[in-house]
Amino acid sequence: MKMVGVSEYYLGTQVEHIAMGNPFEGAPGAHRGKRRCSHPAVRCLKLAHTGTTGAMGHTKRAPSEHYRILHSVWTRNVPELSTVADPQRRNHGDQNPVKRLRVGVVYGGRSSEHEVSLASAASVIANLDRERYEPIALRVERNGQWYLAERAPTIASAAENIESARLGNAHEGRSTRQVHLVAHPSNETLLIVERSQAPGPEAHPAGQTLAKGLALDVIFPIVHGPYGEDGTLQGLLELANVPYVGAGVLASAVGMDKAVMKTLFAAHGLPVVKHQVVWRRDWRTFPDRTLSEVTKQLRFPLFVKPANLGSSVGISRAIDRETLSDAVDLASQFDRKIVIEEGVTHCREIECAVLGNQMPEASVPGEIIPSGEYYDYAAKYLDDKSTTEIPASLSADQITQVRQLAIEAFRAIDGEGMARVDFLLERDTGTLFVNEINTHPGFTTISMFAKLWEASGLSYRTMLDRLITLALERHAEKQDTLTSAPHTTEHEHATDS
Repeated sequence: MKMVGVSEYYLGTQVEHIAMGNPFEGAPGAHRGKRRCSHPAVRCLKLAHTGTTGAMGHTKRAPSEHYRILHSVWTRNVPELSTVADPQRRNHGDQNPVKRLRVGVVYGGRSSEHEVSLASAASVIANLDRERYEPIALRVERNGQWYLAERAPTIASAAENIESARLGNAHEGRSTRQVHLVAHPSNETLLIVERSQAPGPEAHPAGQTLAKGLALDVIFPIVHGPYGEDGTLQGLLELANVPYVGAGVLASAVGMDKAVMKTLFAAHGLPVVKHQVVWRRDWRTFPDRTLSEVTKQLRFPLFVKPANLGSSVGISRAIDRETLSDAVDLASQFDRKIVIEEGVTHCREIECAVLGNQMPEASVPGEIIPSGEYYDYAAKYLDDKSTTEIPASLSADQITQVRQLAIEAFRAIDGEGMARVDFLLERDTGTLFVNEINTHPGFTTISMFAKLWEASGLSYRTMLDRLITLALERHAEKQDTLTSAPHTTEHEHATDS
């Protein structure tokens, strides 16, 4: 087996060209496959060998109407909307314009992980290199509406955000400018709709609606939970044909659905714990029969989880039929599909981070030492008693096994960009189980994903560079894919017949 380690590729290698020939040969078509044209940032972005970010080189500028993707910001001509997310812009003067990638950071969302997303977004926006990127804060409200935030989130602590929401003190940069993602290839990624409240000397008359277009170079979705990391948002971004960070539609959907995930893991020969899937409709219609079927197949203790939710929301430990019934009741409030797993006795919780596209790399493993019986929502976000050990105290063989299984799990779901793979290690036997994969892990500077890569030699800021580069590489490669049959002439038809 090949040893999986931290690759020199992203620690200090120039990104290779994705397309051959003249990269500015006309415009990329509205559909994939029209022309081979890599994103300019893919060609000029370098990562320094020291682990610090390098400067972007300058490239020949083509006419702006030729490019839907290339809409980087030149500081000598700053659009009005761009100052919303980055009021402290550097002014280099007309003689020294600096081109930056405009990054739309999408955060918030409809799920119960809304506050966790605010913390992740605050870290991402604060650490994006302003010499290279212009972050645009795009907030998704709990009702699903998108807004251009007046100010970006600044609290990078999930616990503080959760407490603020509980007390009703949350201030998320509210705005009157609603955002609509254009769900087809376009020169403008977003449509900003502004409804005036009162007339002003430079404003449009009260009661009128003003629509503006805004182009983005890449989107960094940091929405956790359903409607954010389950493939739905990724599908919308695919329709818009815009580069985005993280897993694609399939991997995102599978990474969210624990039942389908475990089926794929088992099909690839990965070790998973015994489990059963219960549907909410069956549970509410035949509760006694369902309990009997589960307890006949699985032994206590059992862990009951909503199939499609993260951050340990709705998860319970059951030790008998009564607690199992309560646990299924709780999980069924969050999803119509419930996963019930056989508990691993005296287990250790090991985690490993993965980064890459077709050539993924694994970080050093780490260990979670929960404050309670297991790493639940409260242990993750509400108390500070849980601890981590990075790197985990494992043998050389165990480290190799964790890294290899992390890569295999990533590939099993067709992962891209990033993921965190969680393991259960049985203390008595040393048996290792792949518990689950998270394609959209917590993303603050103190989250496990970031800490694992930092221990592997990759700083948080450099990791952001790498993720954006991976997104641009994947997008450029996709543009070389035909999405419809090529047109043929009447002569060709006659020849074929």
